[in-house]
Amino acid sequence: MAGEIEARLKALDLALPEAKPALGSYVPFLHLDRLLFISGQLPMKDGKVAFAGKLGADADLRQGQEAARLCALNILSQAKAALRDLDRIVQLLRLNGFVNAAPDFADHPKVLNGASDFLVEILGNKGRHTRIAVGCSSLPLAASVEIDAIFAVD
Repeated sequence: MAGEIEARLKALDLALPEAKPALGSYVPFLHLDRLLFISGQLPMKDGKVAFAGKLGADADLRQGQEAARLCALNILSQAKAALRDLDRIVQLLRLNGFVNAAPDFADHPKVLNGASDFLVEILGNKGRHTRIAVGCSSLPLAASVEIDAIFAVD
């Protein structure tokens, strides 16, 4: 039976994608005591990067926000794989967001709002979090955005 968080996803006509294995020599998540660490998630859909390129050159702010939202959905997918029940999430503590950006692009926080707003919509007050938004010159698979997360869980 789906819990509250999955019911919110369903109400938005969203389904969690299958949690994907790591792309390198690391684990996709690590559950230690009451903390759940989710490795960086790319805007992957159907096994491919759905949003690639540099913000401010190849992609615009709206596309960056959509990429961040997709990263957040993939974060929830990994959390589900780790916990089996998303309602075990007590609080989203931290998002670290990396934006593949042209040198003059300065709207990194606005890009990450795509993930932050989505996670608050899905998790409610449990989704309010601390965050960092950093611009970088490239990301794996030329993705536009990569985001990792830390959750407090029961």
